[in-house]
Amino acid sequence: MENTINFLREKTNNFVPEIGIILGSGLGELADEYCNYAISYNDIPNFITSTVKGHKGRLIFSEICGKKVVMMQGRNHFYEGHSLQEITYPIKVMKKMGVKTIILTNAAGAVNESFKPADLMIITDHINNLGNNPLIGENDETLGERFPDMSEVYKKNLIELAENCAKKLEISIQKGVYWANSGPSYETPAEIKMIRKLGGDAVGMSTVPEAIVANYCGINVLGISCITNAASSSNGEKLSHEEVIESANTAKVKFKTLILEILKNV
Repeated sequence: MENTINFLREKTNNFVPEIGIILGSGLGELADEYCNYAISYNDIPNFITSTVKGHKGRLIFSEICGKKVVMMQGRNHFYEGHSLQEITYPIKVMKKMGVKTIILTNAAGAVNESFKPADLMIITDHINNLGNNPLIGENDETLGERFPDMSEVYKKNLIELAENCAKKLEISIQKGVYWANSGPSYETPAEIKMIRKLGGDAVGMSTVPEAIVANYCGINVLGISCITNAASSSNGEKLSHEEVIESANTAKVKFKTLILEILKNV
């Protein structure tokens, strides 16, 4: 990890970020507008390359609203064939570089029937249905303890802050539980019924491994989902990644406005 950190410090003139943001599918525009240093994942030692449309695959360092921020413009996913340890490696790097708070964003399908496309949902908790855990393997005591508590992964004070910011901006906001599946196939109607009965409000293919590792590392976590589609169609309409990107584009203005307001107040 030291070679990764030394490389990034050299490329960013010893930039010390305090806040991390992971930008999900279709939500990378914030990084385009605020960019002091941009480094491709391909160039960073021990980073893996993002292959998904809508994920540029760059690490962005910038000062936003008076805060020093590092943004992942796109993430890697379990379904791409990477291990969860590889996927969450950037979180550990952020911790070592100085990040205290992280905002995890994603595009997610609506399980809660009151949600509609382009809604924003604050994540209050998650359910890990990946069948794996990023903390499996040898433990690094410099990052966290072997058996981390998971009773408040998404910090209540940050949830309240995000709600207050949304209210101030007159942005309607949802709250709910994020369910993580491995993907890349979307869920069947029967699977969505199961997820709904078991307490999920939105479903996606990311975020949970990052949240687990961030919590393990002692980083304060805020999660926000952009609801991009109904998670499964029962009326014959087919789901597509293009629909996900389209809905994220519809929501990106209010998403960006909300993130900037949170950064002012965090």
